[in-house]
Amino acid sequence: MAAAKSGARKTPPKSTVDEAEIRHFSKDSAHWWDENGPFKPLHRANPVRLKYIKAQICARFGRDENALDALEGLKILDVGCGGGLVCEPLCRLGGTVTGLDADANAIEAAKTHAAQADLSIDYRCMDAVDLNEKFHVVLALEVIEHVADPAEFIAIIADKVAPGGLVIFSTLNRTAKSYALGIVGLEYLLRWVPKGTHDWKKFVKPSEIARAARQNGLTPANVCGLVYNPVRGEFALSDTDTAVNYFLTCAAPETKPAPKRKQKA
Repeated sequence: MAAAKSGARKTPPKSTVDEAEIRHFSKDSAHWWDENGPFKPLHRANPVRLKYIKAQICARFGRDENALDALEGLKILDVGCGGGLVCEPLCRLGGTVTGLDADANAIEAAKTHAAQADLSIDYRCMDAVDLNEKFHVVLALEVIEHVADPAEFIAIIADKVAPGGLVIFSTLNRTAKSYALGIVGLEYLLRWVPKGTHDWKKFVKPSEIARAARQNGLTPANVCGLVYNPVRGEFALSDTDTAVNYFLTCAAPETKPAPKRKQKA
């Protein structure tokens, strides 16, 4: 079956910002860079998240994963960037990074931390639906489960990626295991995140993201699980276990992808 053509949508996407979600996260935004604070799970998972993101980007654009400037020349958009936990390392790898979040407190925390690290990142407090730019890479990490309308959100994301570009989602699957570990475990037993951070009914299955992505002209290219080992206290990638956390990478139609880096002699 042929993928849906980009641009087939008759009406423009509408805002998917959930003000109740913004208020919930805003009260903790001053603690984005506290590794033992309310965003502790993201800090622990961040090295593995970045490993996956870099691998997908480098494979798409023919870059050397081991190069210190592997992302040089690529425009990267992080939608729902929070305090900038992903934006900063991508900037250090040479990417031209823009971070969006509807939480003004999170953006302020991100700007302050980037300034202290002497990093040039374009942080904006705004709704992604109002952004009129295209990017080689668009990230939507741990955000789709907090929006008002996931299908509309995917339409917005698809509209921001340049031809030949890449979109990477990460979120929580809607399974019995994700309820046990993602809510009961994280919020009530480990108390890594405040109670009420997640609503299991808003978790999104990979098939649901893939279907909406195809409807907006994107081609699902990779699904990968993110699993936690409580014995080692570590996160790891999994080719088979997507029952709790997972990544889903999509490719935009290729007219002319971003140029590949020339290998240095």
